[in-house]
Amino acid sequence: MRARKPPGHHRSKGFSLVELAVVMTIVALLLGGLIYTLSAQTEQRNFEETRRRLEQARELLLAFAITNGRLPCPARSAATAAPVTVAGDEVVTTATGCIGDAVTDYYGGINAGVTLGLLPARSIGFPQVDPAGFAVDAWGNRIRYAVANLTTPAGPCPTPHFVNSTNLKANGISCQPNDLLICKSSTGISGFNCGGAANQIMTTSLVVAIVYSTGKNFASAQDAATATALGRTDEAANLNGDRIFVYHAPTTSDAASGGEFDDQFLWITTGEFYGKLIAAGVLP
Repeated sequence: MRARKPPGHHRSKGFSLVELAVVMTIVALLLGGLIYTLSAQTEQRNFEETRRRLEQARELLLAFAITNGRLPCPARSAATAAPVTVAGDEVVTTATGCIGDAVTDYYGGINAGVTLGLLPARSIGFPQVDPAGFAVDAWGNRIRYAVANLTTPAGPCPTPHFVNSTNLKANGISCQPNDLLICKSSTGISGFNCGGAANQIMTTSLVVAIVYSTGKNFASAQDAATATALGRTDEAANLNGDRIFVYHAPTTSDAASGGEFDDQFLWITTGEFYGKLIAAGVLP
């Protein structure tokens, strides 16, 4: 006779639906944590790579100044006025200095300058460029560049100064920049000042040039009006075409009154600029 199975003995038929649900939940949590970690690591690498590119750009700008006796002009986003140049080239004329973007720069006219221009990658030999030849950060945004246009004292320091080798050598190191201002926050900015020393990082007499990235979130707000509508007033200050910039540590949208902010900045000070040229024998 065939032996009978003991009462209560049943063969296992696999996992129950509850057990499968628990397993799938655990797997989803593990995968979610892994994806978040990888995403955070990627963003940190992009942030650090962008910083490295800005530092490289800054060194190339100074190297250009030592070689040519002046800083380069910004590149244009489009060749819409003479002289027409290759994308990524500086746009400059001997008589008037830099020619900037007609739509976006502050000064207006043919001697426009400098604010909201693009880094002249081809002119300075910057290697990381987009298919059009413009310098880009780790997110593919075009790196921006501003160089001082106004000087003080105005009488003994005719412009263009920092972008014209003849004037720079004739004017000498007593001429100071007088139009690029860096504030800690857009809150308090009034006219052409940061609204007090507490909100000021660099005065106009200390900044010769600025090189900066608009960060990852530039993709969702590519002009000042859009950035303002999203509550990113600090970033809007770097997109509005004037001579006042805002810089501080990155913040999320609920962390500061100026909204989400991930712009990165480096600048060249007056002392460093003149010191490099003096050390290289370009000045006085």
